[in-house]
Amino acid sequence: MSRVVVTGQGAVSACGIGADVLTDATQTGVSGVKPIHFADLDAQRVKTAARLSEADLAQVLGEKPHRMREPVAEYALTAAREAVAQAGLTEAHFGDACGVSIGSGFGGGQTLNINYLKLGREGSMRLDPMAVPKIMNNAAASWVSMEFGATGPALCLATACSSGSQSIGMGYQMIASGQVDRCLAGGSEACLESGVFRVWELLRVMTADVNRPFSKNRNGMTLGEGAGILVLESLESAQERGANILCELVGFGTNSDAGDLLRPNPARAAACMRMALKSATLSPDDIGYVNAHGTGTVANDVNEVAALREVFGDDLAGVDISSTKPVHGHALGAAGALEMIVAIGALRRQSVPPTINFTEMDPKIGIDPVANVAKAKPLKAVMSNSLAFGGINATLIAKAYDQG
Repeated sequence: MSRVVVTGQGAVSACGIGADVLTDATQTGVSGVKPIHFADLDAQRVKTAARLSEADLAQVLGEKPHRMREPVAEYALTAAREAVAQAGLTEAHFGDACGVSIGSGFGGGQTLNINYLKLGREGSMRLDPMAVPKIMNNAAASWVSMEFGATGPALCLATACSSGSQSIGMGYQMIASGQVDRCLAGGSEACLESGVFRVWELLRVMTADVNRPFSKNRNGMTLGEGAGILVLESLESAQERGANILCELVGFGTNSDAGDLLRPNPARAAACMRMALKSATLSPDDIGYVNAHGTGTVANDVNEVAALREVFGDDLAGVDISSTKPVHGHALGAAGALEMIVAIGALRRQSVPPTINFTEMDPKIGIDPVANVAKAKPLKAVMSNSLAFGGINATLIAKAYDQG
């Protein structure tokens, strides 16, 4: 089995364009959550989202939007270009030796929304003839593979908010098994559209206030958007071309609750973390920081903390936990990828990012996360968790690269 390293990162998020921009925001606790208004919603209870600024959106989309691409693909392309540039990859490094694994929960949400509205208002003859290639979930993965000439396996996992994490995990497995030398892996989501936003409102899981994971007065999540892409490589490949190695990806676990569609099962989430630890040949004591799924809903936070206690012990001694979703929002299919970049940033900076907006410990879960201010800490290895609707769990573990 080949060792797998990270040689490039790219991100598009409500915090701005760039992986370092995302890491800076999560470390300093500067939120990308902004007001949002949908003119075609007659009643909008939730009025904020972690959306791109107008300037960033214009930079990503360009002066004239591509006829066959919508934001979900453009976000992924922007993040992939950054990651590839940082990794120093050239045309010779792609072809069959490079795979693409980019997940998305919704795919082309903008095109779906626009066409459903036009169908109702104007009839079936006025719809976008390019709707199908824009809507399909694999559009982001396909455009990235075409951009760089990556002709290895091209995958798109649509597993709700585990899509990004599972996609990175699949890239990790392809490289570890020797199927490819490298992979562009992550997730992309552009779902801040009126129809999508309204159905999330109706599910009653979004906050009309502020997102405050683990806090006693938490009352829901904040929806987000963006893309996160990692360049994963075999250690041998990275060394051969003299690449700068950011860290080593050492563990991946994924499983299913096969139970409730919306409520996480603590035992299954704990089993997923143990699976990742086993694949990494690490013990819980080796993990210094966990970037929790931490949505800020009542059900998720209670069950996730119960799972963490099963793995790390009742007192959670030695491990620091935070959720960075109040900064970059819950970006659904991109969430796990953005949060893995955040976790890698914590590892590289030896600093645990805070859970901003935290006010008071909830006695029902009794966790005191790293709150409001980053915490300097020596970190050997970090973990990132995704617990998706549908009962799909994914855990990734990275550690500092050891040349020995």
